[in-house]
Formats: sequence, structure tokens, C-alpha cells
Amino acid sequence: MANLKDIKNRIQSVESTKKITRAMKMVAAAKIKKAEATVKSARPFATMLVDVFKKMLNACGNGISGDLNLKSAIENYPALLTKRPVDSVGILVITSNKGLAGAYNANIIRNTLSTIKQYNEKGIKSHLFVVGQKGISALKRKLNDDYYDFEIAKTYVDEINNVTASGSNLIAEDIAQYYVDKKIDKIEIITTKFKNMMSYRVENWTLLPLDAEAIKAEGDGEEHRINPLMVFEPSEQSILQKIVPMYITNLLFQALLEAQASELASRMTAMSAASNNAEDMIRVLTIDYNKARQWAITQELVEIVSGADALK
Repeated sequence: MANLKDIKNRIQSVESTKKITRAMKMVAAAKIKKAEATVKSARPFATMLVDVFKKMLNACGNGISGDLNLKSAIENYPALLTKRPVDSVGILVITSNKGLAGAYNANIIRNTLSTIKQYNEKGIKSHLFVVGQKGISALKRKLNDDYYDFEIAKTYVDEINNVTASGSNLIAEDIAQYYVDKKIDKIEIITTKFKNMMSYRVENWTLLPLDAEAIKAEGDGEEHRINPLMVFEPSEQSILQKIVPMYITNLLFQALLEAQASELASRMTAMSAASNNAEDMIRVLTIDYNKARQWAITQELVEIVSGADALK
């Protein structure tokens, strides 16, 4: 039977672990309320922006051109609206900086590697834009794997800790620059869609190219037909130059918000399960400790009785 001191040390160790997991659960639970409210409040604007953007492209298409006064790549909407044969693809992968969130990061990495493999089978190389230290570390370990053909183009760490519009702008500009420079011909976002406190799902969103023809096809039905008669002030060019960056940046911002809320929900669930498991383990160890103590007491009594009998 195990030594009493060893069992007691194990109980103390598990109790210390339970304190940590319970504290992490409480922190995640406190943060998830705010994250959930932020995600849900941002969704209506994101949905409306997509609807407005579709209506604009349905009305004017992607044939707008002219002399552009460009301050950044993301304002180069003619290039961003250009669809070309896909020889290389960019994938924005959103993970977390910290672990102890259950299978959250593992699910995203698994989906990412599967997506890379699918593109490799078509002869398309992947360029990754990775958000989160966990994703960066996991994907770097796969760089020398002959089974996958990809490279890590950009990495971002701070952007997932505190999701802001400025962080989304930074990522959007990098992605747009790669697309405008024709280093990539398509880009996807791999993120998690927050559903509720207990669940989320990994999703692939297409970000670029912004295909006006495909958007027009969505409105072919009578119930979805969009009136193409729209008046642009001061001009189509100036409005598209504003709304295209807004569309891209907001989509990235929404993806980061969804990922942040999903991570916190996953961590809260994982830490809750860990705390419950710790309690179960303490209960079992306590029973073992009591059995060992009882056995030791019985053994001492037997020795005392045996010694008394020997003195008779």
C-alpha cells in the first residue's frame, strides 16, 4: 500500500492545481461576458456592411478605374476586385497566445493543415499570416515537413490579446499588400465562430478576391433582386475606395472578435472540467489515504497484541 506521506503530498499537489484551474475558470468566465456582448453587438453592423457592399458591387461591378490617389495597398480597390488564376493562396490563421483552452488551438491547427494539404494537391502553395503564439509555434514545427508546402509570411502576437480596429487595420494592410503585389491570388481566414458559452466551430472565410460577379449571382432570385439604380456622391471611385477597406478591415475585426470569445469559452469549459476532475481525484486519494492510515493503525495494534502475547 502507498506510503501515507506520498498520498498526502499528492493530495496537496492536486489541491494546488485545483486552485489554479478554478481561478482560471473564474477569470475566463468574467471575460467571456464582455467578449460575448462585444461579438453580438458587432454582428449587426458587420451584416449590414456586407449587405451594403454587395449592393454597391451589384450596381457598379468591378470595372471602375481611373487615376487613384493611393495612400496604402488596401485603398487599391481595382486590384483587390481583380480575380485571377490561383497559383498561391494566403491563409490568415487566428489562434490564441495562451494554452489551457482545451482543444481550441489544436482544432484550428488541424483545420489549417488540412486546408494547406488540399491546396497542395492542386499545386497551390500557401502563405500563412498567423495570429497567436500557439499557432506560430505549432506551424513553425511543420515548416520542414515534406508533407506540407507552405511558408509563414507574417506573424502577429499582440493583436489577439487586445482586439482593436488598429490591429485589424495592420493585418488588413499586410494582406492587401501581398494581394496587390500578386504574391497571393486568394486569401482565406481560418477562425472560430462563437455560438454560445459551451460551443464554437472552426470556419473558413473567403476574404479576397472580392468577386463582384459572384455577388451579383446571389441576387438572381426575385426575392433577392437588388435595384442597380444607385446614385454615388461624390463618385463611385471615391466611395469604393472607402468602403472596400472598410469591408476588409471589418471582416478581419469580426473574425478576431469571434476567435477571442471562442477561446475564452473554450478555456472556461476546459478549466471547469479540470477543476471537477481535480475534485474527483482528491476524493479518491482521500479514500486511499484513509485506507492506508487504517491499515497502519491496524498493523500497530496487531504488533502490540503480538508483543503482549509474547510477554505472557
